Amino acid sequence: MITERMVHPTCAAVPQWRGGRLGYPVGTEEPAMDLIPRDWKLPDTLRSRLGDEGGRQRALFAEGHLLLVLHEVPKANDPDRKTRLLWRAPDGKWDSSTLGGGVTGLVKHLAEFAKVIDGLEDRLQNAHHARDYFSILQHVTPLGRTTRNLANALQEARGLVTNDRELIVARDKAGNLERACELLHADAVHGLDFTVARQGEEMAKASADMARAGHRLNMIAAVFLPLSAVASVFGMQLTSGLEHVASPWLFWIVLAIGVFIGLVMKAMIAQPGAKDEKKV
Repeated sequence: MITERMVHPTCAAVPQWRGGRLGYPVGTEEPAMDLIPRDWKLPDTLRSRLGDEGGRQRALFAEGHLLLVLHEVPKANDPDRKTRLLWRAPDGKWDSSTLGGGVTGLVKHLAEFAKVIDGLEDRLQNAHHARDYFSILQHVTPLGRTTRNLANALQEARGLVTNDRELIVARDKAGNLERACELLHADAVHGLDFTVARQGEEMAKASADMARAGHRLNMIAAVFLPLSAVASVFGMQLTSGLEHVASPWLFWIVLAIGVFIGLVMKAMIAQPGAKDEKKV
């Protein structure tokens, strides 16, 4: 039987599994092993400043080591952000967690954003409907936020490391990406507003055309309605005494009375519209 005294003293420091995770001594933080590659020789002060998730984009510096916590290109309607780490050693060598070694990792990271922005600009040139502009806005909104924080993180890194030429170039490129996203967002908003306004104008014009067509039909009905009423009255098979009149003037008199009544009704219908046009 193994008692507490028989346990080797070094066994007390062995981590234990708690709820599927390694338990660490009280007062210490679990290192972000999933984020930081195992072959990176970072100071413990940097490792302890990262949690399970990368968090916001920022620059961390300790003992000559620069660690950039950046985000990959975001996707539309996806609230999650994938963390990408870039490490600059004190000797000036760069490495990245997903894009390979060397400063090319930082260059590729910026190139991914530039490629997506170019694609959205091409889509903006071919956008003609409101749904096209809305789809672009869904992509460019999180992209603009990410590029803005990227530029801030690289500017922060530029203040921590003042003698790195590649870092200065990367900061300037990030600033250009931020500006490109702002312009793209503004153009998409203006395009959407113009499309909505144009559709509203077309609908208003169509409604006005329909109103004018209906008004013309009302004018025609006003002219011929009295004639139809008079013709209906005289067409009834009733004895009025006028059917024995041989003079053709009676027909023309009845026709004139019907036309006169129709013109009066037309004038009465058109009068309110004329007054409204004078007010406008």
